Amino acid sequence: MTLPHHAPAPDSLDGIFLGHINDIARGTVEREHNRTLARDAVSALARAGFGRLRLSQEKGGSGASLPQSFRLLRKLAAADSNIPQIFRAHFAFVETLRAGLPHEERWLQLIRSNAIFGAAMAERSDETSVTTAVTTSPDGLRLNGTKYYSTGTLYADWIIVWASQGDERVRVLVPADAPGVTRIDDWDGFGQRLTGSGTTVFDNVPVSSEQIIDRSPPGETPVQAFLAAYYQQFHNTTLAGIAEAALRDAVDFVRPRTRVFGVPGKVVQRDDPVVQGVIGRLSALAFSAAALADRGAEALASVEPLWLSGHKDDDRIEAAQEDIFRAQQIIAQQTLEATTLLFEVGGASATSEARRFDRHWRNARTLASHNPAAQRQRELGDLELNGTRLWTPYRDAQKRVNQSRKTGEDT
Repeated sequence: MTLPHHAPAPDSLDGIFLGHINDIARGTVEREHNRTLARDAVSALARAGFGRLRLSQEKGGSGASLPQSFRLLRKLAAADSNIPQIFRAHFAFVETLRAGLPHEERWLQLIRSNAIFGAAMAERSDETSVTTAVTTSPDGLRLNGTKYYSTGTLYADWIIVWASQGDERVRVLVPADAPGVTRIDDWDGFGQRLTGSGTTVFDNVPVSSEQIIDRSPPGETPVQAFLAAYYQQFHNTTLAGIAEAALRDAVDFVRPRTRVFGVPGKVVQRDDPVVQGVIGRLSALAFSAAALADRGAEALASVEPLWLSGHKDDDRIEAAQEDIFRAQQIIAQQTLEATTLLFEVGGASATSEARRFDRHWRNARTLASHNPAAQRQRELGDLELNGTRLWTPYRDAQKRVNQSRKTGEDT
């Protein structure tokens, strides 16, 4: 029987996933304290169908809208901000799949079976380049190379890999347990410690032509505004969840306390005007970050039909990306303020490692460092003053690379 297609109400999604999110929250401090990878938490969410959230009901998913999915992700981030980051590449792949890919049914079936996709894209080098390569051998196609910042790959069933094949840039899907794949838990960032963002090595890994899901022209990596905005919306949502967690932990810390700095005797801290002022500010910061994150989700939802219909260069998608980049400037700073302000309600006792309140600032600072905010701020200023599109320096550099290649071919 084919079910009618309609997005479920937010409370129905909450009923499916909030129990898992609450379980995740209860184990967050212990995982952080012992640096225990969140394998059980990720597996439980996957089995519950979290990775199918954005598939339509006809295709085996929940049919959640973009705003619904991001609101749920914000709650997940408030429980443990590592977990949304683990799913970030997976959710972006689902959005790509919804817009159409070769051999679509094969990848849909994997999503329906609750497979999780991780990413192995960035490399360590002196320049932005891709040295990981697909080559032809007597035994067929082989993938070789080393990736870093492989977010979520330690938890993944499949890995999305950027590579070259001849002069082309290709995206390859590789089983995480394929012969020649080695995943290393060597991420050494002081925050987001449990995201599995370490090194992935591909040593003569066999691949088929069906596993190459798209190609870019020689020397070109197209800037897709929808996906660029989607990836940053994920960061914005996770940061907003951290701000919410800072408020929650501050309130939970204050309510039972009966001691206030500088006041002798037993005093109910929740009645102290100074403490109330701090909590009030935290409340406003969490509200503002959430409102801006919701605005970004709505901006994406407004241009989703253009993305799905193949109009990927439409100026309206570019405008949505600009909104999300503007929001990012504010959400990052507000969340960093909230995760510092948290300590103003507790004195030295709030710094106890047993509470791990420091994880909020460390995780927010690490997320905010994933993208150069100062560069984005300059680009937004150039946009306002001169109408210069985002990513223009990247596009201009790509044109120079292409022109250099063409000149070499002509000579």
